[in-house]
Amino acid sequence: MVLDTIDHVTLSRLVAADAVSSAHIIGQAGGWGIVIKYGVTKRALAAKRGSIRIFRKFETLVAYLKTMGVFKYEVDATGFDPAALKSTHRAEVASARMTATHDAAAYDKWFREQVQAAIDDPRPSISNEEVTAHFAARRKEIKQRINSSR
Repeated sequence: MVLDTIDHVTLSRLVAADAVSSAHIIGQAGGWGIVIKYGVTKRALAAKRGSIRIFRKFETLVAYLKTMGVFKYEVDATGFDPAALKSTHRAEVASARMTATHDAAAYDKWFREQVQAAIDDPRPSISNEEVTAHFAARRKEIKQRINSSR
């Protein structure tokens, strides 16, 4: 059982130092994982967020290992379940991202229209001093009503 992980940078340094003794590709329900052995230590390759990195496609994993300089590995496909792979996952994520982008653009357009309407309003402007004085008087009046009702 592998508990600890290794990140991409550490793996590349170990490969450069010729310290990696073996690589094991392990099939899982969501794709493929890698366990690297160096010395007597075995570690799973970690994703950027810290969890174990899972490759959805075997070909992508092989290409990754080749670019890292690992050309020999063992494969254990016992736990691999191709039915568990979600083929629409990326499409769903892209759709949600596009929806959010369109919503943001629509809000931005609405907001700019509201600002322009306020700028174009022909009514005379009210100075900050007038507004401040008006609301100070309202607060004073409300406090007086509260105090008189006690």
